[in-house]
Amino acid sequence: MPRTARFVMNNVAYHVICRGTRKENIFLSADDYTKFFSILKRYKKRYRPKLYAYCLMTNHIHLLLDPVSTASISKFMHGVCLSYAMYYNSKYGTCGHLWQNRYKSFVIQNDQYLINVASYIEYNPIRAAICSRAEEYQWSSYKDRISDGLYKIVDDFSF
Repeated sequence: MPRTARFVMNNVAYHVICRGTRKENIFLSADDYTKFFSILKRYKKRYRPKLYAYCLMTNHIHLLLDPVSTASISKFMHGVCLSYAMYYNSKYGTCGHLWQNRYKSFVIQNDQYLINVASYIEYNPIRAAICSRAEEYQWSSYKDRISDGLYKIVDDFSF
């Protein structure tokens, strides 16, 4: 049975979630997170989506994206996920699928919802009891947005 086509709209942002197969960890070392960021930067430069927030958890990722076109979000996610899976399989001597199904994407319908989703994404490590304050978690956009984070890949909200 064929998959249902995605509902994609122009001029809206998306909350994108991608989870490891069987909810297994996809980041096993700090180098894995760093590699993911280098891949994210490469595809951000190629497809030019605005990236408002992100959080890399051990077994899944959250991205808050505003693509330049309806086709670019799928190309962006395909490139990022495929490149990281190839890196992961090569590094750890595994093969096959790294990601569980295709990514999920949720339309962000207004400015307040965009801000709420960004907060939800950046506070994910607190809800998972990994840290007690958002600025303690180095793999989210919180520090990039408010101060001198490592990766400097987030875009400012522009309303």
